[in-house]
Amino acid sequence: MGDKRATPTAVKQLSRWIRSRSVRQLVTMASIAAFIFLVLLKVFVKNHTYFYVAAQLAHSIGILVLIYKLTITKTCSGLSLKTQELTAVFLIMRIACHFMLIRDLYVVLDCLTLVSTLWVIYMIRYKLKQTYMEELDNMPLYYVLVPSAVVALIGHPGFGMNFGFRFFYMYSKTIEAVSVLPQLRLIQNAKMVEPFTAHYVFALGVARFFACANWLIMLVDSRGAILMQIGRGHLYLLVALLAEIVQTFILADFCYYYVKSVMEGQSIMRLPSMV
Repeated sequence: MGDKRATPTAVKQLSRWIRSRSVRQLVTMASIAAFIFLVLLKVFVKNHTYFYVAAQLAHSIGILVLIYKLTITKTCSGLSLKTQELTAVFLIMRIACHFMLIRDLYVVLDCLTLVSTLWVIYMIRYKLKQTYMEELDNMPLYYVLVPSAVVALIGHPGFGMNFGFRFFYMYSKTIEAVSVLPQLRLIQNAKMVEPFTAHYVFALGVARFFACANWLIMLVDSRGAILMQIGRGHLYLLVALLAEIVQTFILADFCYYYVKSVMEGQSIMRLPSMV
């Protein structure tokens, strides 16, 4: 009798077929799949809060991966301290704004994420400092903070009594949109990604997809009302929408190579010269 293990399974056959496609075909298939998924979300998900919960859940899974990496493997190799610090900054701003504007589940989820992020920062900065790739984590924070402040000032929701909180909310949105850049810069410098870091960044990509999907579905549900408000000068809506789209596209390229490496059975993810 032949070895059943030698018989290609349906999954292996599908994987082999996908790997044989050209880049253009893969991008087309991924775009179609994302569009179909968005349509399904629009049909079956009626409460927009679920999108936020899904995004936060994906982010939390990424944090749990980091906790496992830091506690079990005892190394922070491949992780960007600057991305974690930017994450803590925008979470603190957003939580402060939530307390002034909306006090609900959002605050609880953000607080849990902030506590986990601060713990990761502590581990990288003190406990596992000897394994931190400081020379590769070389993107200056002002490259993110200064342009984000300018965009937030241009797109803030008007002056008034709560101007400070509204400005900081937009500032948190713009920082969040590009907070992963130091991590991607570190990955680009290293030219490869170890598994736990890859899982973490992919989880961020999934989180951003749900957040962006929420905005796109809100645009459809508003029947042009949001676009009309933008046209009347409410630029903060445009800034928030663009922030979500920018985040999604920044991580889309990484997610493509992540899925590609998983399909090819690679334990170490390797990237081309640019991410």
